[in-house]
Amino acid sequence: MGTASMGASMGAAPAAEKGPRPSLRALIREDEESALARDPSAESIRDIRRYSIGARIVRAYRMQHWLYERGHRGLALWLARRSRVRYGAEIHPAATIGRRFTIDHGIGIVIGGTAVIGDDCLMYQGVTLGMTGKHGGKRHPTLGNGVLVGAGAILLGAISVGDGARVGAGSVVVDDVPANTTVVGNPARVVRTRACPLVGNVVCLTDDFGKSWLEER
Repeated sequence: MGTASMGASMGAAPAAEKGPRPSLRALIREDEESALARDPSAESIRDIRRYSIGARIVRAYRMQHWLYERGHRGLALWLARRSRVRYGAEIHPAATIGRRFTIDHGIGIVIGGTAVIGDDCLMYQGVTLGMTGKHGGKRHPTLGNGVLVGAGAILLGAISVGDGARVGAGSVVVDDVPANTTVVGNPARVVRTRACPLVGNVVCLTDDFGKSWLEER
């Protein structure tokens, strides 16, 4: 998965939505509504607030990031440490996460301080957005909008994952991922391209041996 085939869609960071950024309360409310829409076992926002560990992890991050951005670094890091012990997940307060972010289950999540996550992303338990040993500068992944990351996936280094991409459970990703594709395996490889620029009802499939073919949706 070389970077030459990425195209213009693989920017350094996802584009922000136009207009003023919502308040902390509004961001948390959006996260809760997104979690409710994605959780068939929940019947109300109250269920999400009471029983969803993933929603509690996201809410804790929002408050810690709010403090971090306003110069309360020590307090934000201290609260993040408490969240790690309480929920079994670690999101650095310096990480940048877009709107309507959902974590399903949530145990074992690790998101590094220079990670960037776009809007409308979904992440399952055990996911790591980590680094490869580089110290200083941008060292964690950037996820575009609408990205899904399956359980136990590991994404390492300052790589970019394009809008609408899906990372299969247990995958290890060390290279850029094009937009609207599905990657699986260790190391991760493209197994499905979910959008064809010329024919809207056709996808390109690729097997383990690199052979590709087109199929109708």
